[in-house]
Amino acid sequence: MLALGVNAHASVTLGLFGLPLVMPDLQRFFDLSLPVAGIVANAPAIGVLFALVPWGVLADRHGERLVLGVGVGLAAVFFGAVTLVSGVWAVVALLALAGAAGSAAMVGGGRIVLRWFRPPERGVAMGLRQVSYTLGMAMAAFVLPPVSRAHGIPGVLGVCAAVSLVAAVLAALFLAEPPHDAPGSGAAPAGSPYRQPALWRVHATSALQAVPQIVVSTYGVACLVHVYGWDGVQAGRLFGVAAVGGAAVRIAVGRWSDRTGLRMAPLRLLTFGSLVVLTLLLLGTFTGSWPGTVMLALAAVITVAGNGLAYLAAGELAGPGAAGRVLGTHNTIQNVVALAVTPLAGLLITHAGYWAGFAAGLVCALVSVPVIPARGERGAHTTPTGVT
Repeated sequence: MLALGVNAHASVTLGLFGLPLVMPDLQRFFDLSLPVAGIVANAPAIGVLFALVPWGVLADRHGERLVLGVGVGLAAVFFGAVTLVSGVWAVVALLALAGAAGSAAMVGGGRIVLRWFRPPERGVAMGLRQVSYTLGMAMAAFVLPPVSRAHGIPGVLGVCAAVSLVAAVLAALFLAEPPHDAPGSGAAPAGSPYRQPALWRVHATSALQAVPQIVVSTYGVACLVHVYGWDGVQAGRLFGVAAVGGAAVRIAVGRWSDRTGLRMAPLRLLTFGSLVVLTLLLLGTFTGSWPGTVMLALAAVITVAGNGLAYLAAGELAGPGAAGRVLGTHNTIQNVVALAVTPLAGLLITHAGYWAGFAAGLVCALVSVPVIPARGERGAHTTPTGVT
């Protein structure tokens, strides 16, 4: 079941987030200026932003099989339909619809972990589930540019459609409901899950900690090129290695949380580590000294290490009856932060330097420390919802 969820998320990621990898060809094929090409390449993210919560509600009512089968299948249809139109705004609209449909995989995969795995297993399972985005982007990096060179943008969209369609069919055929006596399923909290202050704090923690992650991942390569004089290809490879490292660390952190039975206490310790790394990164970048490059690589790993813990804690707090809606809300908040932080950080870096962007991330990580609901946390092995 976990493999089906990971496959669906990784497969649809090619089309949702992989199009910037073929930006020059996209620009030539549709005869676009660079800013408009950027809008087209990132159009799926617009749909993702608005569809996560509705998909979550649907998953709570009808299960992952319907949501993944229909959502990822519709994404395949919309990717294929883009090859039939030529107007720029028609392309943007269809890609946004593909993003809205494909975002079903982002919610459904999280619910699979909560419903099929016992609390002592969920940390590792969620770590593996979180790898799906990295896996999808790795597939996109290896597959889409060669396909674009050989068959153009229609070939790229065809691959995105075909891979998504296969994943949708597999999910529709083989996803199943967990046994009624699935261990650790627990009962949903009475009333709205948002009556729990801890859930709001988990959302807020992720929103704050998304800021350094976005700054490092978006502007890290440019920092290596402009501040340290690295070649762009070498800088990209460093971040590729860091992405693999980040995936491995997420799984290890999940195992750590399973062994302790805690989610937020490990996240708080990871945050302290992030504060140290970001501080050294800030100092290294401000002075242009070599430790900045090392800290940049470490920051690319450690700023993503706790994502799965916060995501899992939100789902466990929600309970099985509301997990889809809450996980959809959690992802929506992170996407809103990403959309806001990316241009704002770019403006800050343009006017003050890369160190200022990293300083902003450091401040947000520091503010998140008292927000993390770790005080009084009970082990996930002994409570159905995990965090209190």
